[in-house]
This record gives sequence, structure tokens and C-alpha cells, in this order.
Amino acid sequence: MTLPVLICRPGERGDALTYALGKQGWEVAPLDVMRLEALAEDATQRQIWLDIDQYHKIVVVSPFAAYCLSEALDRYWPQLPIGIDYYSVGRSTASALHDQLGVRVRVPPPQWGEDTSEALLSLASLARLDHQRVLLVAGEGGRTLLADTLTERGACVTRLAVYRRVYQPPSAAMQQCLANGHYRALIVTSGELLEYLAKWCGPAALNQPLIVSSRRLATLAGRLGFCDLKVASGATPAALVAALDRSCNP
Repeated sequence: MTLPVLICRPGERGDALTYALGKQGWEVAPLDVMRLEALAEDATQRQIWLDIDQYHKIVVVSPFAAYCLSEALDRYWPQLPIGIDYYSVGRSTASALHDQLGVRVRVPPPQWGEDTSEALLSLASLARLDHQRVLLVAGEGGRTLLADTLTERGACVTRLAVYRRVYQPPSAAMQQCLANGHYRALIVTSGELLEYLAKWCGPAALNQPLIVSSRRLATLAGRLGFCDLKVASGATPAALVAALDRSCNP
């Protein structure tokens, strides 16, 4: 029996990762522990969309945030306002913005070797932001590094949550897989999700290969007790599959 690679990425991005892994011959089992849910638009959010042309920069942290932003701009701005610089933490998010809005998006510089908030903040165009208005489009919760650092650099930052993460326990079968380490590898690209999954991981699972998308996640995984870590160059399917191929033989 071929042991599966466990993934926990929801929605279309999970489907894309499953497809990429399958092309390389990997058996895939989705953990199905999280879904992303767009937040209902309130008066505050609506006013931000109406005032979008007042922002100098828009920073988008995830592909689902890019989707929510694009949906809103389609509703309120038949023609996009000019003069806004767009940024994203990862290349998947940049691709989503480009595909949906047709905008040029700045991403972390390649010399960093991974897509992280820290890498994005190294861009020269984000070094000094005196009196600039920056909109940070994200989900509920998560890290505050981007907002805190951009504020320290002089920006007036508005952080807008456009979706939430909804968690549910793994199925009984998947709980058994995690307890016994009965899988080939586990792929995780979110610290919050990794912490959520760790409670079901027994000693055998902690010694199975874990593929993560940044050194920061690898540090967190080490603290949680995971021993066999491989850091991908980013969170794209191609980067994750390449890291898995380096770590294991299908």
C-alpha cells in the first residue's frame, strides 16, 4: 500500500497542490481541517473600498485575500484607480492579483530564497514610507509583523480583515494517520495551521518528513517537536513539490 502525502491547503489552492503532486506520482490525502470564509461586508469595509484611491500602496497577504480584494474592486471600481503600488507576500498571491486585476505586483526579492513577510519588507520601496497610506488586506488574526514594521517606517497603515479561517478536527481516519505517522510526508504552509495539527501528531508523526514554506515555519515546527524538516523556497505548488522530491522518493 502506498502511503499518502498529507496536505491541509483548502479550496482551489488545495486542488492545485493535489494536481501538482499527482503529476509527480505522489498519492495525496487532504486533511480537510480548515476552510476560508469571506467576511460579510460592513460599513467600515465598504468605506475603505470607496476610498481605495486614497491609498499609496496595497499589500495583500494571501491568494484568498487577493480574491476578496478583486471582488470588491470589481463592484466599486469598474476602472481601477491609477497610482497605487501593489505588493504581495508570495508569488501565488501576485499571480492571483495579476490574473484578476491585471496589475503589476511587487514580490519578495529572489535572493531571499523564500516568500515571507520579512523578505517583502526588505524591498527598497518599503524602506521609507513617511506620510504614505498603506492598506494591508489579510484574514482575521495572523502575524502583526507587516503592519507593525510599516507603521514604524512612517506609514499610516489600515489593516483590513476580509476573511476568516474556520477549523474543524480531522476525520477519525486522518486522526489515526497523524497519531501513528502512517503517511509519507506532511505539507504545511501556515504556522497557525501547524500548531492546530500538532495536537494530533504522535511521536511517529513527529519523525515523519514535514515540508514547510519558510525558515520561520521550520523554527516553529522544531519547537513543536517535529524532527525531519524540509524548507521549500515558497508556498507555490512547484516549490512544495520540489522540496518533497528532495526529501523523499515517490
